[in-house]
Amino acid sequence: MKIGICCDHAGVDYKNAIIEMLKGKGYEMVNFGTDTTDSMDYSDVAHPLASAVEAGEVELGIALCGTGNGMAMTLNHHKGIRAGLAWSKDIAALVKEHNNANVLVMPARFATLECCLEMVNTWLTTEFAGGRHQRRIEKIPVA
Repeated sequence: MKIGICCDHAGVDYKNAIIEMLKGKGYEMVNFGTDTTDSMDYSDVAHPLASAVEAGEVELGIALCGTGNGMAMTLNHHKGIRAGLAWSKDIAALVKEHNNANVLVMPARFATLECCLEMVNTWLTTEFAGGRHQRRIEKIPVA
Protein backbone atom coordinates (compact mmCIF):
# COMPACT_ATOMS: atom_id res chain seq x y z
CA MET A 1 0.00 0.00 0.00
CA LYS A 2 1.18 3.50 -0.85
CA ILE A 3 0.54 6.17 1.78
CA GLY A 4 1.10 9.91 1.47
CA ILE A 5 2.20 11.95 4.45
CA CYS A 6 2.63 15.64 5.16
CA CYS A 7 3.20 17.99 8.05
CA ASP A 8 3.89 21.59 8.90
CA HIS A 9 6.91 22.71 10.92
CA ALA A 10 5.37 21.38 14.16
CA GLY A 11 5.20 17.78 12.94
CA VAL A 12 8.53 17.13 11.19
CA ASP A 13 10.01 14.81 13.82
CA TYR A 14 6.77 12.85 14.18
CA LYS A 15 6.38 12.59 10.40
CA ASN A 16 9.90 11.18 10.04
CA ALA A 17 9.28 8.61 12.79
CA ILE A 18 5.98 7.56 11.17
CA ILE A 19 7.67 7.18 7.79
CA GLU A 20 10.40 5.02 9.32
CA MET A 21 7.88 2.84 11.18
CA LEU A 22 5.63 2.32 8.15
CA LYS A 23 8.51 1.63 5.75
CA GLY A 24 9.63 -1.03 8.25
CA LYS A 25 6.19 -2.63 7.91
CA GLY A 26 6.42 -2.69 4.11
CA TYR A 27 4.35 0.39 3.26
CA GLU A 28 5.48 2.62 0.41
CA MET A 29 5.60 6.21 1.65
CA VAL A 30 5.29 9.44 -0.34
CA ASN A 31 6.54 12.48 1.59
CA PHE A 32 4.75 15.72 0.69
CA GLY A 33 6.85 17.72 3.17
CA THR A 34 7.74 19.83 4.95
CA ASP A 35 11.16 18.61 5.99
CA THR A 36 12.36 21.48 8.17
CA THR A 37 11.15 23.17 11.33
CA ASP A 38 11.15 26.55 9.56
CA SER A 39 7.73 28.15 9.85
CA MET A 40 5.50 27.38 6.86
CA ASP A 41 1.84 27.24 5.88
CA TYR A 42 0.17 23.84 6.33
CA SER A 43 -2.02 24.38 3.27
CA ASP A 44 1.08 24.27 1.05
CA VAL A 45 1.49 20.56 1.83
CA ALA A 46 -2.13 19.62 2.60
CA HIS A 47 -3.47 20.44 -0.87
CA PRO A 48 -0.89 18.29 -2.74
CA LEU A 49 -1.56 15.37 -0.36
CA ALA A 50 -5.33 15.70 -0.82
CA SER A 51 -4.97 15.86 -4.60
CA ALA A 52 -2.82 12.71 -4.58
CA VAL A 53 -5.41 10.82 -2.53
CA GLU A 54 -8.22 12.02 -4.80
CA ALA A 55 -6.27 11.01 -7.92
CA GLY A 56 -5.43 7.56 -6.54
CA GLU A 57 -1.70 8.28 -6.60
CA VAL A 58 -1.68 7.22 -2.91
CA GLU A 59 -4.31 5.07 -1.24
CA LEU A 60 -4.39 6.91 2.08
CA GLY A 61 -2.91 9.99 3.70
CA ILE A 62 -1.52 11.04 7.06
CA ALA A 63 -1.15 14.68 8.11
CA LEU A 64 0.23 16.45 11.17
CA CYS A 65 0.27 20.04 12.33
CA GLY A 66 0.32 21.73 15.71
CA THR A 67 -3.35 21.19 16.60
CA GLY A 68 -4.38 19.13 13.57
CA ASN A 69 -7.21 21.58 12.91
CA GLY A 70 -5.58 23.54 10.09
CA MET A 71 -4.71 20.36 8.22
CA ALA A 72 -8.17 18.85 8.73
CA MET A 73 -9.95 22.01 7.59
CA THR A 74 -7.77 22.32 4.48
CA LEU A 75 -7.94 18.65 3.55
CA ASN A 76 -11.70 18.48 3.97
CA HIS A 77 -12.21 21.22 1.40
CA HIS A 78 -11.33 18.57 -1.20
CA LYS A 79 -14.47 16.72 -2.28
CA GLY A 80 -12.83 13.27 -2.28
CA ILE A 81 -11.29 13.61 1.17
CA ARG A 82 -12.60 12.48 4.52
CA ALA A 83 -9.91 13.70 6.91
CA GLY A 84 -10.44 12.64 10.51
CA LEU A 85 -8.72 14.42 13.38
CA ALA A 86 -7.66 12.01 16.11
CA TRP A 87 -5.96 12.56 19.46
CA SER A 88 -6.21 9.02 20.87
CA LYS A 89 -6.13 5.43 19.68
CA ASP A 90 -9.89 5.11 20.23
CA ILE A 91 -10.67 8.18 18.11
CA ALA A 92 -8.29 6.92 15.38
CA ALA A 93 -10.22 3.65 15.28
CA LEU A 94 -13.57 5.43 15.06
CA VAL A 95 -12.57 7.80 12.26
CA LYS A 96 -11.92 4.68 10.17
CA GLU A 97 -14.69 2.42 11.50
CA HIS A 98 -17.48 5.00 11.36
CA ASN A 99 -16.26 7.63 8.88
CA ASN A 100 -13.95 5.62 6.61
CA ALA A 101 -11.43 8.47 6.83
CA ASN A 102 -8.96 8.33 3.97
CA VAL A 103 -6.66 10.79 5.74
CA LEU A 104 -5.68 10.59 9.40
CA VAL A 105 -4.84 13.96 10.96
CA MET A 106 -2.99 14.26 14.27
CA PRO A 107 -2.02 17.16 16.57
CA ALA A 108 1.77 17.10 16.91
CA ARG A 109 1.77 19.58 19.80
CA PHE A 110 -0.93 17.80 21.80
CA ALA A 111 -0.13 14.09 21.39
CA THR A 112 3.06 12.22 22.19
CA LEU A 113 5.04 10.47 19.48
CA GLU A 114 4.12 7.12 21.04
CA CYS A 115 0.45 8.06 20.87
CA CYS A 116 0.74 9.14 17.22
CA LEU A 117 2.48 5.90 16.25
CA GLU A 118 -0.25 3.94 18.03
CA MET A 119 -2.97 5.99 16.30
CA VAL A 120 -1.44 5.30 12.87
CA ASN A 121 -1.25 1.55 13.54
CA THR A 122 -4.81 1.47 14.85
CA TRP A 123 -6.22 3.49 11.96
CA LEU A 124 -4.46 1.33 9.36
CA THR A 125 -5.70 -1.93 10.88
CA THR A 126 -9.29 -0.87 11.60
CA GLU A 127 -11.96 -1.87 9.09
CA PHE A 128 -14.78 0.41 7.96
CA ALA A 129 -18.07 -0.85 9.44
CA GLY A 130 -20.21 0.12 6.44
CA GLY A 131 -23.97 -0.16 6.88
CA ARG A 132 -25.55 2.94 8.40
CA HIS A 133 -22.13 4.61 8.37
CA GLN A 134 -21.95 4.31 4.57
CA ARG A 135 -25.31 6.05 4.28
CA ARG A 136 -24.03 8.88 6.47
CA ILE A 137 -20.84 9.28 4.46
CA GLU A 138 -22.87 9.52 1.26
CA LYS A 139 -24.61 12.57 2.73
CA ILE A 140 -21.37 14.50 3.38
CA PRO A 141 -20.75 16.08 -0.07
CA VAL A 142 -22.55 19.33 -0.80
CA ALA A 143 -23.98 19.51 -4.31
